[in-house]
Amino acid sequence: MTTDDLTYRAFRAYFRSGGIAQPANDSGEEWSGDKRYVVLRNIRGVLAVYRVRASGTLRREKNWPDDLARIHR
Repeated sequence: MTTDDLTYRAFRAYFRSGGIAQPANDSGEEWSGDKRYVVLRNIRGVLAVYRVRASGTLRREKNWPDDLARIHR
């Protein structure tokens, strides 16, 4: 599964769950330790974080590692 596929799936999940703020272009796949995540951000910060499971499914995280909370500019 490519990064673009994962990001697209995370965008869809975010909007289906009621998200209204538009994620920015720097949203995408990131690693923290040995775990892979898809982080959706905009200018104000992190909108949602999804962990990529070994099966390829996404799980929205309520709490995520601090290093994923930084804002890219």
